[in-house]
Amino acid sequence: MQELNHTKIAERLDQLTELSVQLGSNHDTDSLLERILMVAKSMTNADGGTLYRPSDDKRHLNFHILFNDTLNIRQGGTSGVPVSGGVPLYDDQGEKNLSAVAAYAAHFHLSVNIEDVYKADVFNFSGMVKFDQLRGYHSQSILTVPMKDHEGELVGVLQLINAKDKETGEILAFSQTDQRFIEALAAQAAVALTHQRLIIQLEELLESLVNLINIGIDDKSPYTGRHCQFVPELTMMLAEAVHNTDSGPLADFRMTDADRKELWLAGLLHDCGKITTPVHVVDKATKLETIVDRIGMIDTRFEVLLRDAEIAALRRKLAPGADSAAIDAELAQQQATLREEREFIRVANIGGEGMKPEDQERVRQIGKRRWVGPDGVERDFLDDDELLNLTIKFGTLTDAERKEINNHIVMTIKMLEALPWPKHLKNVPEYAGGHHERMDGKGYPRGLTKDQMSVQARVMAIADIFEALTARDRPYKKGKMLSESLRILGNFSLNGHIDPDLFDIFIRNKIYLEFAHKNMDEKQIDVIDEARIPGYTP
Repeated sequence: MQELNHTKIAERLDQLTELSVQLGSNHDTDSLLERILMVAKSMTNADGGTLYRPSDDKRHLNFHILFNDTLNIRQGGTSGVPVSGGVPLYDDQGEKNLSAVAAYAAHFHLSVNIEDVYKADVFNFSGMVKFDQLRGYHSQSILTVPMKDHEGELVGVLQLINAKDKETGEILAFSQTDQRFIEALAAQAAVALTHQRLIIQLEELLESLVNLINIGIDDKSPYTGRHCQFVPELTMMLAEAVHNTDSGPLADFRMTDADRKELWLAGLLHDCGKITTPVHVVDKATKLETIVDRIGMIDTRFEVLLRDAEIAALRRKLAPGADSAAIDAELAQQQATLREEREFIRVANIGGEGMKPEDQERVRQIGKRRWVGPDGVERDFLDDDELLNLTIKFGTLTDAERKEINNHIVMTIKMLEALPWPKHLKNVPEYAGGHHERMDGKGYPRGLTKDQMSVQARVMAIADIFEALTARDRPYKKGKMLSESLRILGNFSLNGHIDPDLFDIFIRNKIYLEFAHKNMDEKQIDVIDEARIPGYTP
């Protein structure tokens, strides 16, 4: 008999050891809890078992998993059968509920081992008796063990019912040895659950910090904020399409759920460096915009020139023998020229796809006009900085401002590489920091080539460009039509800017169209003839 007891103990130790290994590798809470309950039932040869979890407000113990072999009941856990109900920890007056054995164990962090519930008069087992009557069952022995974390906080209650003799099937009391082993199991399980909960909390904290950064960017620049939302969305759409590809150069690319989370975080953080970029540069809507649009100052100067021309004409009329009609005609021509030049400067200030050299030269000629400022000093109509901005050939940014914008990716990499990323997120800086690189090595900031970049970084590069082309909320441009955006992106695939293999999947799987219908203005979505898209062969 003693040898048999030693054998049982050895078996239980093996079960605890095996469970310990599984608890360390299992990251699914439901399957983890189910495994804990199953091992507890097996150790004690119990007919049934229940695992309670405390509610968020700590006022109830909720059924989480419920098993009973005789009644063929499997609810909660991974069974797919929902389980509801539970035990209140407090009554209506806020007093501790000590009549329910599970609540008692939870409050006092003590195990409760009862040989026969029908003979016990300490706890209220009316609910259990009612359950027996409805199901034709007979509850007898019960073992209730609290599960506490390292800080003594309750993480669950494990309850077993009707220990059975393996040979005869006779219902037995749970022994002290049973109790000690289940207490050891509960402690081990609580540590695993706490570890898992801490991991989840750290992941939630990380995601919250990421969102906090994006909230800051969004508050600073709502246009950039929305970009930080759409780029990860489009990145994941394209990455999933690549994952599902079973032919071509990218047929071997696969992602796990951990890979997906890593890429998603990288997408959210890909422009985090813009939090350091001055808002008047990030959102520079016109060439003359700084804190304000300086076109108003130039308009005022034109008004001064118009006024001065009129005053000079009036003074000339006062001279003896003055030809008033000729003076009026000359004034009208002079003011018409000034108004035309003012309108030209207003248009030049808007920026665009390209400024003609002759228009740039006209700005310089207008800038040479002389005017007298409020200080009485005569000076050129446009100063050097105004000339520099008004003659910008493409867009609204000067070379210095464009470098300042481009520096955001350097800051993104610097910020992300300064963080102690865990192993499963170690590629976030590389993915996020590569979206301005080019396949031909002419990108920035590191001049990487296609072979030096991960598939994920190359995916994000396409997502970043396409979103920027189609964005309809930028202050410095209108969102392009879908066909024009695809034409530009197609040319980029031909000139070494983006990965042509990824571009093929982007078009072939109609990722562009799915994203367009979800996030673009319907007026931008025109008819697409894929056969005419550069760099794509249907």
